[in-house]
Amino acid sequence: MENMTSKFTELTFQLIVESSPNAIVLVNKEGKIAYVNNQTEKLFGYPRTELIGGKVEQLIPERYSKNHQGFVEMFFKTPTVRSMGAGRELFAIRKDKTEFPIEIGLNPVVTVEGTLVLASIIDITERKKAEQQFKLVVESAPNAMILVNSSSQITLVNNQAEKLFGYSRNELIGSKLEMLIPERFRSHHPDYRKAFFQKPQVRSMGMGRDLFGLKKDGTEVQVEIGLNPIETSEGNMVLASIIDITERKVQELSLKKQVELETKNMELEQFAYIASHDLQAPLRTISNYMQLFEEDYFSLLDSNAHNYLNRVNKAIERMSALIKALLDFSRLGLNRHLSCVACGKMISDVCADIEQTIKDSEAVIEVGEMPSINAYEVEIRQLFQNLISNAIKFRKKDVPPLIKITSEKIKDKWKFSICDNGIGIERIHFDRVFFIFQRLNTEDQYEGYGIGLANCKKIVELHKGKIGIESEPGTGTTFYFTISNFIQ
Repeated sequence: MENMTSKFTELTFQLIVESSPNAIVLVNKEGKIAYVNNQTEKLFGYPRTELIGGKVEQLIPERYSKNHQGFVEMFFKTPTVRSMGAGRELFAIRKDKTEFPIEIGLNPVVTVEGTLVLASIIDITERKKAEQQFKLVVESAPNAMILVNSSSQITLVNNQAEKLFGYSRNELIGSKLEMLIPERFRSHHPDYRKAFFQKPQVRSMGMGRDLFGLKKDGTEVQVEIGLNPIETSEGNMVLASIIDITERKVQELSLKKQVELETKNMELEQFAYIASHDLQAPLRTISNYMQLFEEDYFSLLDSNAHNYLNRVNKAIERMSALIKALLDFSRLGLNRHLSCVACGKMISDVCADIEQTIKDSEAVIEVGEMPSINAYEVEIRQLFQNLISNAIKFRKKDVPPLIKITSEKIKDKWKFSICDNGIGIERIHFDRVFFIFQRLNTEDQYEGYGIGLANCKKIVELHKGKIGIESEPGTGTTFYFTISNFIQ
C-alpha cells in the first residue's frame, strides 16, 4: 500500500512538473540532475536522456561553472524557497553553446532519497530586450527622465537628468529622489508619492502649483513634471519626465509685463488725447476774451498793464503749443501703414524741407549709404527730421554744424547713427532726454517744448527697436537707433 501511495505521489509530482510553463530541473546535493521536464529540453536543446544523471554545470557558462558547486553546497546547508543570484545577472548555455539570460527560483524538495533542489528556470531574453529598448528610449529622450520605485529610490536616469541637476549618474542611482527637491517641499513629497502609487495613472505633477528642482550646486530650477506608471520585474515604478521651464517662465513674465505696459500706454495715450483735446476749448475762450479786453480797454491801460497782457498772451501761445505737442504725441502711430521706405531719399526730402535752417546755420550734412526698410513712412520721416533738426539746433556758437548720418546691418536689424559736433550731453541726462517735456536748457537758450526726443523714442519702439546716446559735453552727440523689420 505504501509503495502504491509513493508511486501515486511520484506520478502526481511528475504531472505537475511536466505541466509547468517553465523549465524545471531537479538537482541533488552532489549537483547531479535527477529530473527535467519537457520545457527544459526545449529551452536547452538537450534530450532528457543527456541531462539526467549529468552535472548541472553543463547548463552553466564556463566562466560561472567553477563556483557553482559552492553555491549548491551553501543552499543545501540552509535550504529555503528563494530566488537565485539576487542582485546579479544570471546566464545559461544551450547545447549549441549560445548563452541567454535567465531568472531562477529555488525550492527544496524532501524525498525518500534525501533533500533535492527544484530549480524553476525562466528565459528572460525578451524581457531583457524590452528593458534595453526602454533604457535606449529613456536615454534618447530630450527631457530629463528619472525612474523611481515606491520607496523613492532612483533606479534609472538619462543624460539629460545629469545635465539638468548637475549630478553624475552614479551619484543619482540608488539615492533618494528627495535629494532633487528643495528642502521646503520635501516633507510633503512622501504623501504625494504614496497617493500616486495608490492610483497610478499618466498625469502631470503639481497641477496648479509651481514646481522646483534642486541642483547639486544648491540653485533651484523651475520645472514641469509628467508622471508615467511603469510595471517592471522589480515592481511598480514611476517614470518622471522633467522639463526646465525657467526660460519659459521668464518669457511669460516678460510678456505679461509687456502686455500690461502696452495697456497702460494705451490708457495714457487715450488720457493725453482727451485731456489735450478738452484743454483747447477753455484756452481758446481765454485767448478770445484777452483779445476783447485788449481791444476795448487799450487806451485806458498803462505800460505796466500792457506788459502784463503781453506776458499773458505769450503764456497762452506757449500753452497752446504744448497742448498741440501733447496731442501730436498721443496720436503718434495711429493709422500707421508699413511700406518700403528708401531712407536715402527720405533724408534728402527732410533736408529739402528744412533747407532754410540748414543755410542759416551753415550746416554740412554727410549721408552714407542708406538701405530701404519696411517701416511706417510718416513716423520714420518725423524721426529723421527731429534728430537732424536737434543736431542743428544744439550747435556750438560760431561753429558750423557737421552732421554725419550712417547705417549698418546687424543681424536682422538696421542700425542708424546721427553724429554731430554740437554742445553735447552729460551722461547723467542720457535717459532723461527721452521723457516728454524734459528740457536740459532754458527756453531763452534753445527754444522748444521737450517733446521731440520723446517722439523719437516712441517711433523707434513702434518699429521694435531701441534708441540710445553717445556723447561728451563740448565735443558732440551721436544718437543711434535700430529698426527691426527691414526689406534689404
